Amino acid sequence: MKISINLTTLITTFVMALAFASTNARNPNIVVIMTDDQGYADISYNPRHAKEVSTPHMDRLAKEGVFFSQAYTSGVVCSPTRAGLMLGRYQQRLGIYTAGEGGNGFDPNMKIFPSYLPEEYSSMAIGKWHLGLDADFPELKWHAVNRGFDEAFKFMGRGAHDYFEQKGIKGDYAPIYRNKERLEGDEYEGYLTTRLSEEAVAFIDREKDNPFFLYLAYNAVHTPAQAPQEDIDFYKNKFPHLSETRATLMAMLKHLDDGVGMVVDKLKQEKLWDNTLLFFLTDNGGAAAMDADNGHLRDFKQSVYEGGIRTPWMISWPDRFKGGSVVDIPIISFDILPTVMDALGESPPEAKGFDGKSILPLIEGKSKVHHDVLYWDTADPKKGWAVRKGDWKLKGNAKAIELYDLKKDPSEATDLAKRHPEKVKSLHALYTAWRAEMPVPNSELPKVKK
Repeated sequence: MKISINLTTLITTFVMALAFASTNARNPNIVVIMTDDQGYADISYNPRHAKEVSTPHMDRLAKEGVFFSQAYTSGVVCSPTRAGLMLGRYQQRLGIYTAGEGGNGFDPNMKIFPSYLPEEYSSMAIGKWHLGLDADFPELKWHAVNRGFDEAFKFMGRGAHDYFEQKGIKGDYAPIYRNKERLEGDEYEGYLTTRLSEEAVAFIDREKDNPFFLYLAYNAVHTPAQAPQEDIDFYKNKFPHLSETRATLMAMLKHLDDGVGMVVDKLKQEKLWDNTLLFFLTDNGGAAAMDADNGHLRDFKQSVYEGGIRTPWMISWPDRFKGGSVVDIPIISFDILPTVMDALGESPPEAKGFDGKSILPLIEGKSKVHHDVLYWDTADPKKGWAVRKGDWKLKGNAKAIELYDLKKDPSEATDLAKRHPEKVKSLHALYTAWRAEMPVPNSELPKVKK
């Protein structure tokens, strides 16, 4: 009897210990690194990269994590993709089709990414916001700190910012904010890409003892084409065939890659790496204006061809899954928030409205299917729209409708619309039904008098 009691006590103690460990296990840190206008082949992990491209830190991330070869952004330009990421759904559901609409901001009371996280999380938005302006300063209703983030070091101008001065597009004033304070003078000195990386490292250092969410949204390698002159000269001398813009882009990319390395190294130094769920992607295809290289993909930023919407994408979480693999199943940028919710075991009521889906089942081999259909829409008669179902993609605008088999023709070189009219009809019907669910673009709504 005594042995039986002791054994029962031992088992009970063991079960209680497991329960205690389970309830007190630290949730993963969440890191989202988003680059800006980086070309699909402007990463040396891509076997089709040009000789001048060298991104050792991004390559290391791709090799240690899981790389997605058919990853998409939900927008063809900066702001729509960022809105979709923060919402976990098609940004068109809020009338956001263009950079102008997204950049103007949307309902400031609408719940976005950081507000879905458990109370224990601290969060910081760094870099390019592009989800609302600061014309209402000092109220700043579209500011990240008023949208659920605890801290911020970012600018609230339009899509671009000078890398050395407090200027935005075409020289307009675009201050950097530390939280809700506009910075001036010495606090802004340096090269912006490096400053953003330093802020990210400092945040990790401050919050290393608690779970955190870091949203690091670089504005590199978006225009203006600016980098330290010595780095530009290095690429011009080593690769004399490069245009001035391309050489500058490579210098910008070097600082961007170094920044990614700084963040990853900090996580590893603090023993946080294994329990960090990290996402890396860019916000749309590489820009023609910057001589970006999208490799074998057709076209550039602002296009619904693959070159405008496919992104280099890596995910890492060593505690949960092994790295070193490539997944070919299509995913999209608004999958990030649902993936985080899945990782945390959270099921908020709003999740029913997510268009995104958790990527974890794909990584862990529990599923080989993801989105049945994906849609893109620019609300621009010239740029048009696209729909993908399986390997088939239909692209349309005011002038023509084109059909491509992406498995056989990822470069979208051969239009098959005339050969497969029934496929065109079925895909067009899917797009038409989806578009009917979406509101009109915000820019088409009647102006409200203030």
